[in-house]
This record gives sequence, structure tokens and C-alpha cells, in this order.
Amino acid sequence: MKITKKRLAHIVFESDDWASRTFDIVLLILIFGSILIVILDSVASLRAEYGRLFLTLEWISTILFTIEYILRLWLSRKPKGYIFSFYGIVDLLAILPSYLSFFVLNSQLLSVVRALRLLRVIRILKLGRYVVEAEYLTRSLKASFHKILIFIGFVLTIVLIMGTFMFIIEGPEHGFTSIPVGMYWAIVTLTTVGFGDIYPVTPLGQLVSSLIMLLGYAIIAVPTGIVSSEMAAQKKKLENEAADMQCPFCAKKGISHLDHFCRSCGERLP
Repeated sequence: MKITKKRLAHIVFESDDWASRTFDIVLLILIFGSILIVILDSVASLRAEYGRLFLTLEWISTILFTIEYILRLWLSRKPKGYIFSFYGIVDLLAILPSYLSFFVLNSQLLSVVRALRLLRVIRILKLGRYVVEAEYLTRSLKASFHKILIFIGFVLTIVLIMGTFMFIIEGPEHGFTSIPVGMYWAIVTLTTVGFGDIYPVTPLGQLVSSLIMLLGYAIIAVPTGIVSSEMAAQKKKLENEAADMQCPFCAKKGISHLDHFCRSCGERLP
């Protein structure tokens, strides 16, 4: 049976029949398999024993992904749009590390970026409804961007000031050899990570350290509050939009922009 370009494009880009769904499932298996190979190849003992097998399997998957990338490029109505789209860039990054391994040592390990390709086949797992939730969260984060940016600037200012104070108070003899080192310590302390590689010894330094620790707990709560308030605002906005929408056939209000059919009359919505 002859497969036309239109039919082939449907198989590659859609997932509403047996052929296109099978293509997605095979792609999903290849992605998981190639990621597993990269992970196993990073284990020295396994690489010593199965290195040649891992290399062969890695190049087989790379060639298959390369063919798929060229196929998507050929089937796209706007090839340039595909190349510079999010998925186009991810598809390209999925195959580049293997070719770069000829020039850069161990660059093939970066092939784990193929995990991002799992986003493309999420539809075969019946998780489409969660994409809507992800979009809702993304909108909330975008709305919070400027507030979070100002907050980060405030935090960096505190880090700079506290790092400078600790450089003056403790000095090189206690490990604070420069202001950047003091800033590194301030970030580690402010985020309550506390590696312990550098720590204050003098009483004044310990006092400053205690203040930064207490300030860290307060700072952690701020971005959470910003995003939460924006999520509440976005939810209210969507509810208001839904309340204004109505079915063009029966005039039933409260139709969601995600509905394909009217919940009252059952007609397909435009």
C-alpha cells in the first residue's frame, strides 16, 4: 500500500489512530532505551565489560532519531518554524551530543536531554488533561515573573552585603579569602543548605551567621506566596471567562474553553 506524504505526516504528528499511536509508542521505547544506555554507560564497571555494545546501541538510536528529525523537517508545512520551535530544538539537541563526541570527550552523555522528548508523546498516556494544569501553572509563573525578579534582586543585594561583612569580619585566616567567597558562603547559609566547608569562627561572625539563617526561613516563603497569589488570581480569571461563555445552540452559560461538546444540548462546540 502506497503511503502518501499527507498520510505519513498524520502518522508522525498525530495520535488518533493505530498507526500514529504505534509510532509514538515505538518512539517512547526508543527514548527510554537510549536514556538507559547513557546511564549504564556512565558506570565504569559496566562500561569496561559492555562498552562496545553500549556504543553500538547508542549509535543505532542516534541514527534512528536523526532519520526521524529529517522526516519531521521534510513533513513540516513550515520547516523553519519547526527548527526554531521548542520541540524542534529538543529534537536537535537529542542527536547532537553523539556527533559532538568525535570532538569533545564524553559529550555523548549529554544525550540524556532526550528525556525532554517524552513531553511530545505524553498524549499516548492519556495525560492531556495535565497539560492544561501545566499551562495554568505556566501562566501563573509568567504573571509572577516581575515580582520574583525584584525579589531575586533583593536577595542578591543581601548576599553581596553579608558576603562583604563576613570577608571583613572573618578574613582570609578563617577561609573567607575574598568577597566572592563570602557571597558563596552567604548563599549557602541563606538557603539553609549549610555545606560546612566555610564557617565563621569569631563571635561577631557567628552572630551575623545566625541572623542570615533566620532571614533564610523568611525568604524561602516569599516566592511561594507570590506564585500562590498569582495562581489564585489566574483561577478566578478563568472562572470569570467560563461564566461569560455560552453555547451558541442552546445559550447554556458556563461553557469551558476546553469543552468540545455542550454539557446541556450535546452539540459539538465550534
